[in-house]
Amino acid sequence: MLFRKRPVVIDAVRFEDSVECFDELQELGLDPVRVGYDVKPPVLRIDTLEGEMAAQLGDYIIKGVNGEFYPCKPDIFEKTYIEEGV
Repeated sequence: MLFRKRPVVIDAVRFEDSVECFDELQELGLDPVRVGYDVKPPVLRIDTLEGEMAAQLGDYIIKGVNGEFYPCKPDIFEKTYIEEGV
């Protein structure tokens, strides 16, 4: 049997070490925004349904259909999603 993924519109923010990015993540509903500066480059720590994950700079932070958050590597994101209205 073949299955097709349902079309879903998602909200996402690309992780950068900037106040603007942190503000966008909070507006998306990620609270708290926890950036670990104990490693270089810094990582964003996210509580996911599978436990804590660390997003690297450039990773996309996706808000799932049930309000959960998880990181996605840029290459996978670009193969999976297109910008709305393009």
